Amino acid sequence: MTDKQIRLEVTYALPDQQALLEVVVEQGATVEQAIKASGILRRFPNIDLQQSKVGIWYKTCKLDDQPKEGDRIAIYRPLIADPKEVRRRRAEKAKQEGRADKVTGGRVNPLKRREKETKEAD
Repeated sequence: MTDKQIRLEVTYALPDQQALLEVVVEQGATVEQAIKASGILRRFPNIDLQQSKVGIWYKTCKLDDQPKEGDRIAIYRPLIADPKEVRRRRAEKAKQEGRADKVTGGRVNPLKRREKETKEAD
């Protein structure tokens, strides 16, 4: 390694396998060049860099950004579920089960629940 080169890590993970590869590239190389130099695209041929998001130290970046010495480049998989939709379904289920207030969506006040149950019993 010369003083004009930098050492980086490139990582990618699937549910059943992960890879963390070290690569040495010329200073000024882009994220895309570092990923290609690491050989991770041969190991995981399903990666499409034009579709996948990438990040440096888990903060998203562009393929033409320039990493620094010691940076870790991560290739992200697409989400299989929209987090907002999952939360919306969970909140709706809580309302139906009586664990959440039907109007506000917040937690049910135990005192108001008892008052309501008392009124319904009368």
